Amino acid sequence: MAYKWDFGAVYAYLNLWIKGLGVTLGYSLGTVLGGLIIGVVCGMLLLYRRKWVTLPIHYYVEIFRCTPLLVQIVWFYYALPIVLSVELPAWLAAGLGLTLYMGAFSTEIFRGGIISIDKGQWQAARALGMTNAELMHHIILPQAVKRMVPPFVNQSIIQLKNTSLLYVVAVPDLMYTGSVVVADTFRPLEVYTSVAVMYFAILYPLTLYAARLEARVDQ
Repeated sequence: MAYKWDFGAVYAYLNLWIKGLGVTLGYSLGTVLGGLIIGVVCGMLLLYRRKWVTLPIHYYVEIFRCTPLLVQIVWFYYALPIVLSVELPAWLAAGLGLTLYMGAFSTEIFRGGIISIDKGQWQAARALGMTNAELMHHIILPQAVKRMVPPFVNQSIIQLKNTSLLYVVAVPDLMYTGSVVVADTFRPLEVYTSVAVMYFAILYPLTLYAARLEARVDQ
């Protein structure tokens, strides 16, 4: 017997879907901005090349890059209260995990953009008597930012997909909303197909934009 698709059950929860989409987009924007701030600060500190400064940042970056984001979110929610006797609400634990994860990758993107500038330009600017601030403002950053933007946009796209992990701590994003609707309707095919379509509708234009940015940088 052929399966009969019924998306009417999905549309009946339109208000719930809108709220879930809002949570997903809100977490995406908030954690990307938070990660950007962390990346700029940590990336700049790495330029000092003092071990007492760079070593903690290095460990932070490697720990968050080399462990699964799902584990990080679960750890902040379940383990942090035990380790530090600090209990975080689900929305904060998930947001903290996502932000620090994004910050680790942003740090590497920022650092990579800075060190990608030819050393001759650094030396020439210093020979002209520029201070470090003038060197960064007038010579290095204008070139580095162009190289940072495409990978940062790509990482932001990945971050939006990463928000689907919020459901593990019951934050009502799209995936969690989907699980609620499935429990009510027993229509997993229709529900998760709809979730996939919503993610695709958001992410596909962003991937096209990222490709255009990369093309501009390569010109």
